[in-house]
Amino acid sequence: IATGRIEMQPATLALIASGGSKKGDVLGVARIAAIMAAKKTSELIPLCHPLALTRVAVEFELLAADSAVQCTATVETVGPTGVEMEALTAVQVALLTIYDMCKAADKRMVLTGVHVLEKHGGKSGSFVA
Repeated sequence: IATGRIEMQPATLALIASGGSKKGDVLGVARIAAIMAAKKTSELIPLCHPLALTRVAVEFELLAADSAVQCTATVETVGPTGVEMEALTAVQVALLTIYDMCKAADKRMVLTGVHVLEKHGGKSGSFVA
């Protein structure tokens, strides 16, 4: 499980919440982009081996008080390896997609706080932040 956020102007967050972006459903497109990115992680990160993923779930939370969108990706596989790279890649690409779809309205958006919340499997075992 990985998470991160994109901070923006309140008007940009309102645009996302209302579904009024000229490019369409921002969070829907970002969710698809995140899932695709998780599946292609081994093509993007050198020496990261391809994995058969059994689940990729992407959730968004609109944080009005912080004028931000929080993204959390949960990635699973049946194999004995961790999938933190896939979860981190999913979060980053989701946030980049939000940026891309809203940059006409707000070029000052900031991607921040991307990190692993929880990981199980692999040589290093389990980790919970």
